[in-house]
Amino acid sequence: MDLARTEVARPRRHAARLGLLTLPVAFFGVFFAYPVTAIVARGLHADGAWHFGRIWDVIGQPDIRHVLWFTTWQALASTALTLLVALPGAYVFARYDFPGKQVLRAVVTVPFVLPTVVVGTAFLALVGRGGLLDELWGLRLDTTVWAILLAHVFFNYAVVVRTVGGLWAQLDPRQEEAARMLGASRLKAWRQITLPALGPAVAAATLMVFLFTFTSFGVVQILGGPTFSTLEVEIYRQTSEIFDLATAAVLTLVQFAAVGAILAVHAWTVRRRETALRLVDASLTARRPRGAGQWALLAGVLVTIVVLLLLPLAVLVQRSLDAPGFAYYRELTSADGGAFLVPPIEAIGNSLEYAAVATAVAVLVGGLAAAALTRRDAGRFVRGFDALLMLPLGVSAVTVGFGFLIALDEPPLDLRASWILVPLAQALVGVPFVVRTMLPVLRAVDQRLREAAAVLGASPWRVWREVDLPMVRRALLIAAGFAFAVSLGEFGATVFIARPDNPTLPVAVAKLLGRAGELNYGQAMALSTILMVVCAVALLVLERLRTDRTGEF
Repeated sequence: MDLARTEVARPRRHAARLGLLTLPVAFFGVFFAYPVTAIVARGLHADGAWHFGRIWDVIGQPDIRHVLWFTTWQALASTALTLLVALPGAYVFARYDFPGKQVLRAVVTVPFVLPTVVVGTAFLALVGRGGLLDELWGLRLDTTVWAILLAHVFFNYAVVVRTVGGLWAQLDPRQEEAARMLGASRLKAWRQITLPALGPAVAAATLMVFLFTFTSFGVVQILGGPTFSTLEVEIYRQTSEIFDLATAAVLTLVQFAAVGAILAVHAWTVRRRETALRLVDASLTARRPRGAGQWALLAGVLVTIVVLLLLPLAVLVQRSLDAPGFAYYRELTSADGGAFLVPPIEAIGNSLEYAAVATAVAVLVGGLAAAALTRRDAGRFVRGFDALLMLPLGVSAVTVGFGFLIALDEPPLDLRASWILVPLAQALVGVPFVVRTMLPVLRAVDQRLREAAAVLGASPWRVWREVDLPMVRRALLIAAGFAFAVSLGEFGATVFIARPDNPTLPVAVAKLLGRAGELNYGQAMALSTILMVVCAVALLVLERLRTDRTGEF
């Protein structure tokens, strides 16, 4: 009888899983695929025909080939440098237990959730004209590729620490110790036991860092000047300055193809990491450092964090306080009728309101998608949609933002004048973080509990409410926190769609930096500092909620 009930319940669960995907598929179809397709079609379709020959015409231009070369080269260099700097940190966070570890883990994640425009601002205050290095040694790096590479390491350090360190902490150290007892050297035991196990995590981190640096926008826009341009920066220039939609459409397709290939490989590495290893409780593997070598390694990692991560943020705060009596902060309350129609301080309230709505949308859409993707034996369509959910992290946000303007301008989707466009664009970036945070936790729930509830007659909704939800409530809160933090920092799309009377914090910072004058520069530093503090507080709260198996991030 129980077997018959299980056989009857299985098609119901499959149908329920597809039903859960209805809203996520519709959301991504309307607010991602449709705008991107619309802007590509606007560039390549004219006079009733497609002009695919423009692709080769654009790629054949020497300046475009240079952009493609620089985009790829700097992404490879940034990825290699990030791995070199961050892997020791991943080991220290995974294997060592030391005072302040939880707080420091949150601190190293702050740069990752900061808007790239703020990251660029922090490094501008450190290595730009009048920056700390310029004042001390007359050294400027803001027009060199080194500023871009260092800012990318600053931004992506946490990706390696969390992705690789999170798995490293759950690898059983007794396997390596057994190999050493059998006569293997420390290096040989690590190379033959630990390194193969870490391979999928290192590959996943490498691909994610390459993805974020390949599509870099705010960092290159601020630090690269007119000399350096990535695909994303060039798409922005072609779209907003030259208004050459054909070239922008071709570059979007090139970036889309590259990002699709990267995400396909990333999905494979994630599946391999989930299925190939037997993991232990991370709390059992960390211990206090022993011996001079281990203390020296810990000290070296702490110095790296202070110099590379904390120093730019500290200089950012210091520059915001350069004027006496918090003058830059006070000036945020006045509107000069120039770049803003309202006082810049209102950008804080706007950003918080937009981010709250975006978080609600991202949690709803991402939560439904994660619930549908829980079973690893899901159909090909469901597995394919899992990979598609990551596309907004890599496809040009500039294309999405401009696509919103030209696609969502006719009934029943005439939303160009609506405030909802901004949180919808932000939610697109938040959904992948919700899915990647909740999915591993949902998959860790014992499937037999769900099957037992179904055998007893519980509907799929009741199974979710009474079995899954109590176990993933903490992960849901963390997913919401990450969605809120990244929504606050979204810049590429909102720079097109945020209205002048309702600017967001990143857009306000970019506008202030784009205007000459010490006052505008100081206000940009002040707004960036406020945003940094909000993100830091959010991450500290997340660390208090986190469990060892709470998602990839």
